[in-house]
Amino acid sequence: MTEFTAPPTMRFAVPNGRTIPLHLVTKDELASWTEMQPGRMRAWLDATGFNAASGTTALVPDPDGNLAAVAVGLGSDTDRQRTRFCLGGARAKLPAATFHLEHLSAQSTLDEELLGWLLAGYRFDRFRTPPSRPLADMIAPKGVDVARLEAIAAGEALTRDLITTPASHMGPAELEAAFVGLANTFGAELSIIRGDDLLEHNFPLVHTVGRASDRSPRLLDMRWGTTGPQLTLVGKGVCFDTGGLNLKPGASMGLMKKDMGGAATVMGLAHMIMAQGWAVRLRVIIPAVENSVSGNAMRPGDVIVSRKGLSVEINNTDAEGRLVLADALALADEEPPDLMVCMATLTGAARVAVGPDIAPYFTRDRALSDAILRSGDAVRDPVWPLPLHPGYETKIQPSIADLDNAPAGGMAGAITAALFLHRFVEHTPRFVHFDIYGYQPSAAPARPKGGIGQAARALFDALPAALDL
Repeated sequence: MTEFTAPPTMRFAVPNGRTIPLHLVTKDELASWTEMQPGRMRAWLDATGFNAASGTTALVPDPDGNLAAVAVGLGSDTDRQRTRFCLGGARAKLPAATFHLEHLSAQSTLDEELLGWLLAGYRFDRFRTPPSRPLADMIAPKGVDVARLEAIAAGEALTRDLITTPASHMGPAELEAAFVGLANTFGAELSIIRGDDLLEHNFPLVHTVGRASDRSPRLLDMRWGTTGPQLTLVGKGVCFDTGGLNLKPGASMGLMKKDMGGAATVMGLAHMIMAQGWAVRLRVIIPAVENSVSGNAMRPGDVIVSRKGLSVEINNTDAEGRLVLADALALADEEPPDLMVCMATLTGAARVAVGPDIAPYFTRDRALSDAILRSGDAVRDPVWPLPLHPGYETKIQPSIADLDNAPAGGMAGAITAALFLHRFVEHTPRFVHFDIYGYQPSAAPARPKGGIGQAARALFDALPAALDL
């Protein structure tokens, strides 16, 4: 991959010829809006029973049977709290024509609905024959920040592509190629360390986790921008996780192609930031490995000394994500940024706590936490803070080493994992760790089943103020 560009279906159409009016209508305004329409359209809406329920669509013909207009329901205020991207959900129901937005009374939802339209243009057709059917297009309404919405959509497309691609086609080398492609797109500088060179450059935990695979582990490091505050993004890049010698059961291993979802998400967020030309010094660090089984695999009970000098007892080889992140976070902390973000598909405990749709996060900075939570609500990218409870610090301290990678007891697993990671960030003033799922388990409006970015849009909204941009 030499560069990345979003597909045309995730960009707004260029005005060229006839477009069809599209009306976004809430339940509250349905009666008054209907009264303003031509008689033929009112009769059609009445005959078809259009009630403006969330995601409902009415295709209104002209006297010759051609499509004259479309109405899409936004539901009630309560519906809009429950359902995101109504317009995006309606896009697949429309013919492959070009539309323009004629009416939207709820202006506060305009960006959300237009972004949903773009996100609904995502298709993963790499292995599909024939490809998906053509989609409807839309002209961007006047006054909309087109470049920003398209940058968000492109970043999300990159994240989805990376996560959804099976591990047979997305190992550490392929993740590196995508990373290089992203850097080339925006002229970023690169540093890449592979295989046994990781030991020479003092990344023992990254090497230990990845050494059992015939696909060599690596440390990917990108820098972009020369002015402004420094922002460092660190993403877990475990391209497939067998569990190692603590082998996962088949049902648990089935989705482990998504275990590089943290890497994919920070790459998508980085794409958004660079495409918008933020005045920041951006750094992106990804430890890319495959956790496999062979004669030289790490063993339960092994003790490895990390880059930071802290020794780690390996009490479960399936708790490998925090190991590779530990070395990466230590590297990032040696050049303390103004703000550091860690993204990882780290624990099943996080899914038990908040399910697949919410991205929990951990930070000791209350102002940063509040800003992220507000942004998540504003852009409909659900996030939720979880505590770094100091009373659980003793759980990550084993008897013969500094740290335990898999505390016994089976409780507070997301919190103890976050506490483990925080031990490797000592000098950075503001640090936040996200424990994401990175996968949409069933199709929803603008979110097909498969890989998905979580918390990237919330951060993209929150970071400018947090960094005083």
